Amino acid sequence: MGSVNSEEDICYVILLSPTPQDRRDMDIIRAHVKHLQELERSGQLVMCGPFSDSPGGMVIIRAESREEAERIAQRDPYILTGIRSYELRTWGLSHAGNRHMGIAEE
Repeated sequence: MGSVNSEEDICYVILLSPTPQDRRDMDIIRAHVKHLQELERSGQLVMCGPFSDSPGGMVIIRAESREEAERIAQRDPYILTGIRSYELRTWGLSHAGNRHMGIAEE
């Protein structure tokens, strides 16, 4: 199997799940959106949004390292207030520019 060749081919996926403390608090939601806007301004936010078919959502970011991605996830107001928990995944991107992780012949 091929490998990912550069940091540009790596993203981090933050999967957000409701906790037993979950509640609809507009102040927390606004703070979460502000956190996302800051990531967007810094060029780290790739995409984000809630799931439409189950509780929770996903934030996809670029970061220098998994440790930085962990710090970004931990400073999300959803996590800080305890209304969401998260799982962090490292996502290797497969695309024509990296020959689908070095596997494609062309």
